[in-house]
Amino acid sequence: MASVIGKRIGGRTYYYLAESARVDGAPRVVTQRYLGTAEDIAGALPGGAEPGGARHRTFGDVAAVWGTIQRLDLVRRVDAVAGPQRAKTTLGFHVALAVLHRATGAGASFEEWWAGCAAQDLVRPRPPKAAVTTAAHWRALQRLTPERITGVETAVAEAVLDLLGDDGTSALAVDVPQFAAFTAADCTVPSACQDALAGLGLVVTRDGAIPLASRVYRRESGAAPTFGALAGELGERYPATDVTLVFHAGQAAQLDLGARRGFVGSLPPADHPELLTQPASARRRVDPERFAGLTAIDTRATVDGVRRRVILTHSATLYAAQYRAFTDELSTATRELDGLAAALEAGTHRGDRTQVHAEISRVTRGRRIGRVLEATLTGTRTGEIRLTRRVDEAAVARLVDEYFGKQILVTDRDWPVAEIVTAYRARTYLESTFRWLTGPAALGPTPRWEWTPQRVAVHALVSVLAATVTHLMRREADRAGMNLSVGELLDQLCGIGETVLRYPSTGGRPRSRRILTDRDPAQQALFDLFGLERFAP
Repeated sequence: MASVIGKRIGGRTYYYLAESARVDGAPRVVTQRYLGTAEDIAGALPGGAEPGGARHRTFGDVAAVWGTIQRLDLVRRVDAVAGPQRAKTTLGFHVALAVLHRATGAGASFEEWWAGCAAQDLVRPRPPKAAVTTAAHWRALQRLTPERITGVETAVAEAVLDLLGDDGTSALAVDVPQFAAFTAADCTVPSACQDALAGLGLVVTRDGAIPLASRVYRRESGAAPTFGALAGELGERYPATDVTLVFHAGQAAQLDLGARRGFVGSLPPADHPELLTQPASARRRVDPERFAGLTAIDTRATVDGVRRRVILTHSATLYAAQYRAFTDELSTATRELDGLAAALEAGTHRGDRTQVHAEISRVTRGRRIGRVLEATLTGTRTGEIRLTRRVDEAAVARLVDEYFGKQILVTDRDWPVAEIVTAYRARTYLESTFRWLTGPAALGPTPRWEWTPQRVAVHALVSVLAATVTHLMRREADRAGMNLSVGELLDQLCGIGETVLRYPSTGGRPRSRRILTDRDPAQQALFDLFGLERFAP
């Protein structure tokens, strides 16, 4: 049975909830739980003491990412790769914390992030205070040798494939050339301020673009691999998986598409004018639910001497973005030409015709602007030269109709058009994710920090694992009818906050109470999807 008992200690009475039972025929207290002083108990009752303070911290994003890390069994899998360890906090635990920080830290230092989010109440076992400093964190991650990094990626990839089942047997090879710029934290020395630019080759699942293997490379070095060689190297790490090469128009020239097998990519639109002039009536909607405003023509054309399947797509979103950029570009060019014309007429520009022609060429150097903006010079002598300009509206209409909103995809796969588009856009999704995870530049901790090859490799591993976790979450949200980017998904989850109420001490232990903020319907759907109730206070 339960009862409340008091103990007199140091002139004060402290109360406990005791559970009694008979042991060997005699009554004994078998468990007891501390309740506090009489003031503590009164403050916990309705109408009791008011909180002495409160603070708000993020909850939803941390809880959802940590729950996904647990589903992947990341800590155990990394520790299995690392082998026996003597440290109090294992390498697997530090890698898991690094991934959680990368996905939810938003550029905050490790200590700031840990102090300001719900991780300290969710992560178990709770690490000692000395283990959650930037110095201790990076010291632990130094144990990630190249062999261990490869082993960790392989182990996590196995976990992903186990979760996906048959959906994970088809993979894509993509390149993210703008992966990160590494900047030294201490820029007092000019040589330390040089950015080290890195690219990233990836093998990702076809469903969800979830990373399975990676290869980071320095872009500024002459040893940067060609895309074809990079894809071949990554593909060898998953010989049992059907890997499709995904490339963009700028990489097409590096690849012999006449001989290659297994690819989805884009071609320069100007290389196939016969496709660009196809009437809009020939296009068909691709998938209104997944790709609103996207239409396509599925046909064939000669590419590198071989007849290939090509798909001309037209996106209303891309059309609007390109038209907006073009009008801004044209407005700037006409404004500059008008300024030049005014200077010539006022006599403040004393250049000869050659110099004026050079300025006109500079203003109209863009291929699109040069097609629609005409500039005419009259006069030959300095001071007498005059400039008139005209926008050819018919040329504008032709340009807009032929090019804006259009892409030409090429493939040897017989997948539905929607799947071809999804595969091609995997690179865009990944670039967006890594921009979210790494920001404009990866800063090392202060004081002076040197980005050694090992540190760059560790940074890349943590970023790739964070992308693995968040893309797995994004795939689950997409299947639940929520088409969100990783940034949008984490933003929605971040909106599920937690308020910590602190009550003043009345002589016993300080008390606090955690309360989740109200959720809108979208946040509630994500709360239910990722099972955040089990982490709720």
